[in-house]
Amino acid sequence: MASLLIAVIYLAFVSLGLPDSLLGSGWPTMQLDFGVPSSYAGYISMTICCMTILSSLVSPRLMRKMHTKWIVIVSTLLTVFGLIGFSFCDRYATLFLFAVPYGLGAGSIDAALNNYVANHYSSSVMNFLHCFYGLGAVISPNIMALALQYARWNDGYRWTAYLQAGILVVCILSLPLWKAEKDAQQTDARKKTAGISETLRRPGMLPTLIAFFAYCAGEATCFLWTSSYFAGTRPWMDEKLVASFGSLIFAGLMLGRLISGFISNRLGDRQLIRIGILLEFLGIALIALPLDGYLAAAAGFLLAGTGMGPVYPAIQHMAPANFGKRYSAAAIGLQMAFAYIGSMCMPTAFGKLQQAVGIWVLPLYLAVFAVLNLVLLEVAYKRIAKAGPGKNA
Repeated sequence: MASLLIAVIYLAFVSLGLPDSLLGSGWPTMQLDFGVPSSYAGYISMTICCMTILSSLVSPRLMRKMHTKWIVIVSTLLTVFGLIGFSFCDRYATLFLFAVPYGLGAGSIDAALNNYVANHYSSSVMNFLHCFYGLGAVISPNIMALALQYARWNDGYRWTAYLQAGILVVCILSLPLWKAEKDAQQTDARKKTAGISETLRRPGMLPTLIAFFAYCAGEATCFLWTSSYFAGTRPWMDEKLVASFGSLIFAGLMLGRLISGFISNRLGDRQLIRIGILLEFLGIALIALPLDGYLAAAAGFLLAGTGMGPVYPAIQHMAPANFGKRYSAAAIGLQMAFAYIGSMCMPTAFGKLQQAVGIWVLPLYLAVFAVLNLVLLEVAYKRIAKAGPGKNA
C-alpha cells in the first residue's frame, strides 16, 4: 500500500509539471494571434504565480485542517479548469481570468506533498518526486509542438487538460490508499506546529528564502523564454522545432533529478546543490557561445537544467533538518512563496530587459541568479551551523 501511495504522489507531481511549460512553448505563436508584444507573456505568468504564492502561504493552515488527499484532488481540479479555460481564449485579456485557477491549483498541492515527503522519506525519494515534475513539464511542450503542427495552440492546452483530467481520475480512484497515511497525518496534526511569523525568525531562514527566490527566478525565466531565445537569436529555425525546444530545460531538470535520486543519499543535499550549480554555470557558458548553429545552445539549456535539477528538491528536503519538524510546514510554505515570487517577477523583468536590450542577454541574466543562489545558501548553512542544533529543533 505504501509503495502504491508513493506512485500516486509521483503521478500528482507529473500533473504539477504539465501546466508549467505550456505558456513558454506556445507563446511565440500565441503572441501573434493576440497581436501583443512578446513581453506580455510575463503578465500572464505573473498572474499565475501570484495565485500560486497565495495558495502557498495558506498551505500550512490547509495542512492542519484538510487531509492531504483532498488538497491533491481540489488542486488538480483547479488546474484542469484553468487549462480548459486557456484553450477557449480568443483574446489576450481572457487569459487573466483563467490564470487564477491555473495558479491556485499549484501552490497548496506542491507545499503539502513536499512537506509530507520531506518529513517521511529520504532525499532520494524527494529527488525522484521532482523528477516526475520534470516528466510532466517535458510532455506538455511536445504536446504543444504537435498542436502547432496539426491544429492550433488552443488544442495544445486542451489536449494537456485531457491528460490532466485523466490523472485526476486516477487520484480520485486512489483515495483508499491514503488510509495508511491518515494516522501519521493525524498524529502530526496533533503536534503544535509553528506559524509563519515564528518560522521567519529561524537562523538561516531569510537567506534560504532569498536563495530560493534566486533559483526559481532563473528556472522560471528559462521556462518562459527558452523558445523565444531560439526564435530571437536564430530566426531561421522552424516554428515546431522552436516550440519543442521549450522542453529542453525541463528535460534537463528531469535528468538531473533522476541522477540525483540514485546518488543523493550518499552525497547529501548540500553537496548535490553545489555540484548542480557548477553544472548550471557550464550550461550557461554553452548558451552564451556566439555560434550560428543551435546545437551548442540546445546542449547548454539541457545541461543548465540538469544542474538545476537537484537544487529545488534538496532545499525542500533540508527544511526539517535545517529548521526542525515543528517549523517544516511553514518553512516549506514560505520557501514556495518566495520561489513563486521569483517565478512571478523575474521572467517579466527579463521580458522588459530583452525588449530594450535584446534576448541575447538571457545567459548573463541566468548567471546572476545562479551566483546569488549559491552564495546565499552558503550563508544560510553557516548561520544554521553557528546557531547549533538546539536553535532549530
